[in-house]
Amino acid sequence: MEPTPHAPLALTVSDEVRALAPGFTHLAIEAHGLVNGPSTDGTSALLDDAARRLAVRLGGRAPHEDPHMAAWRAAYTAFGAKPSRTRNSAEALAKRALADGGLPRINVLVDLYNAISVAHLIPVGGEDLDRIVGGMRLVRATGDEAFVTAAAGEQVVEHPDTGEVVWCDGEGVTCRRWNWRQGPRTRLAEDSVNAVFLLEGMGPDAGLAAAGAELAELLEKFSPGARISVRAPA
Repeated sequence: MEPTPHAPLALTVSDEVRALAPGFTHLAIEAHGLVNGPSTDGTSALLDDAARRLAVRLGGRAPHEDPHMAAWRAAYTAFGAKPSRTRNSAEALAKRALADGGLPRINVLVDLYNAISVAHLIPVGGEDLDRIVGGMRLVRATGDEAFVTAAAGEQVVEHPDTGEVVWCDGEGVTCRRWNWRQGPRTRLAEDSVNAVFLLEGMGPDAGLAAAGAELAELLEKFSPGARISVRAPA
């Protein structure tokens, strides 16, 4: 008996965000039937290799000196964030990859997309499809939206700044400042089986297609039998 097909997750980018950053593109990978769990020797090796690939790409430069990261800094500045203090997820992860402590090991699925983010210097996020309410939208915030996070072990509700670029679903903000901080509600946990991975780029040379193809290969390798679909960059 064939599995019931899943309707693709609706992903929309608002006109206000398009006007703010005309060069923005994103690629989505939907995956069903994944196998997650604690980090493995295999995912750890991928993270180490990604750090080596990053070092070769940068050739001694700091991550923010890479043209793709410079384009992201310009986009952050455009909506009022200070990019030296509020780094996009790829720049923040790259800094950790190059530091003595190296990259964190989270779980299999997060390790895989973090490795792709670092190797390609592209912001990549993963969301649990079963925890997303309705579709996902990239919008400029009104400031009234709820972002549920945690501080000192307690649940805290924050509100984005007016005009801040945020990803949200029907229940609230899922990621603040474009891809700076993901909320715990939809993040990938060790029991996650269905996911959407978002690769985000600025400009035509971001390399989303190659990074997406590599991530899809890794997902197939670590979750044999998973149903994986890659959407063209939009």
